[in-house]
Order: sequence, then C-alpha cells, then structure tokens
Amino acid sequence: MAPHSPDRPAPTLGVIVPAYNEAATIGQILGRVLYQPCVQQVVVVDDCSTDDTFRAAQAYASDPRVILKRHPANAGKGAAIRTGLAAITAPIVIIQDADLEYDPVDYAKLIGPIVDGRADVVYGVRGFAGQTAYSYWFVKGNQVVTTFTNILFNCYIQDMETGFKVMRTSLMRRLQLSGKRFNIEPDITGRILRLGYRIHEVPIDYFARSRAEGKKLTWRDGLRALVTLLRVRLASRAQLFGADDGYHRERLAELAAAPRLPVLPGERRIEVKSGSGLPDRPPISSPPPHA
Repeated sequence: MAPHSPDRPAPTLGVIVPAYNEAATIGQILGRVLYQPCVQQVVVVDDCSTDDTFRAAQAYASDPRVILKRHPANAGKGAAIRTGLAAITAPIVIIQDADLEYDPVDYAKLIGPIVDGRADVVYGVRGFAGQTAYSYWFVKGNQVVTTFTNILFNCYIQDMETGFKVMRTSLMRRLQLSGKRFNIEPDITGRILRLGYRIHEVPIDYFARSRAEGKKLTWRDGLRALVTLLRVRLASRAQLFGADDGYHRERLAELAAAPRLPVLPGERRIEVKSGSGLPDRPPISSPPPHA
C-alpha cells in the first residue's frame, strides 16, 4: 500500500479536543486520535476540569503533534473550541469530543471529500438505531432541532447536532464563532449555511453514553440550540462576520473568472454604461442641424 493512498491520507488534519472532567476517557481517545495517519496536529483544551483530565492528557505531551491548553476558569465547550482553533495550523480541522462516543477511525472518510475538492464542509451522520443509552425524547429532540435548521435555512441535513464537523481551518476561522457552551454546534451550522456553503454528510460509527456515564446535554441545551439558530438566521451578515467578510470579493472573483460568450460574426457587442439608456441627441435648446 502506498504511504498516502486513499486509505492512508497524508497528515493534513488538525484535531481540537475540548475536555471537561473526562479523566476516565481522555487517555483512550488521544491514543486513538494519534494512531490515525491523517492527523497532523492535536490541540487538547482542558476547560478547568476538577478531576485529573489535564494530568491524563499530559501523558501524551511528548508527542510533537500534541499541544495542551488549560482554561483558568470553566468557560464552556464553545470557548474551548475557539481556544483550540487559535492554535491550529493544519489545513483541515475537526472537533473531537473527549469521550468515546465518536471514533477517530472515521477521520479518513470524513476528510476525503474535502481533500478531493468535492466539499468544503463534511458532517458525520450518527445512527441512533440500537442506541439504548438515549431516551426517546432525546432522539426526537435532535430530530426537531435538525428539522428546524432545514426549514430556517432552506437546506437538507440529517444530523445538525453531530459532534463530527470537519472543514477547512480557514473557513472555521471565517465563521467568527460566538457560542460559549453547547450552543457552539448550532452556531457553527448556522454560520456555515449563512455563508452559502452546502454540508456534505457521511455515515459514521457512534457509541452513545448515558447520563450516568457522563452525558452532559439536557433539554435546555435543545432550547438554546433553537434560539441560537434563529438568532444566526435573523442577524445581518455584518453582525455575524463583520463589515467586510470577504464575501463580495469572492463573488466578484467568481464573476471575473466565469467564461464569457464570444461575439459571433455579424453580431454586435453591446457596451453597457451608465446613463438614461436613450440615444444621444443634441440638447433641446440647440438649433437643428443644417440639411
């Protein structure tokens, strides 16, 4: 097998690992992440855990791909993602939760459409069938939030709340994310859709954990997700991305590069200029021209 065949892509992926009180699992997940050939960089952000999460992560600090960050106070998942993003230098980025629900073995198929130029954003779609850790209402709540996203942004995605969101690092920085806690997920999706990007989806393996095993999401996070989506949809582009987010420059560049129709023999080229659109005539006060 070639060193960087489709099954073994070149190291191009930066992994952000936000962690809060995940001492029991963070060592296992980092071992799995670093085993993936496509991983170029891993930024672990401990969000002021009260257990030994940071100490467990330090066991991997000798790997040159690993960067460790620690918040002095608990600021939320969104803040941890922004801290991690600031340290990423790899061209593609993914968010990896520190629990064992998402398997890094899926990285290769997630980044494939981006590496091949078929997509700018890829989401991993979870399968809830056979997942006994989640209640009926949790699954239905996820479906409601996803349906609300599709209606609000006139799109079709299957799993808005998935933790596996992959995109070019430059695009994630352009989003100028503001979500502080779990509302970072709808904040990311809403801003991507506001910029006009379509989300490519691939199925992934998913291993749900129960609340007793450390699941932190509640029904309140579902309500916050709906509010965040609505806020992003109603905000102006300037409010979301700044007065100049590069959108118009990109559109003008696309128009400039677009092919133009040739002028065929016997046809005239029409020059479009500002003005009344009427033929040029002498001023009304001017005397008529001599015959």
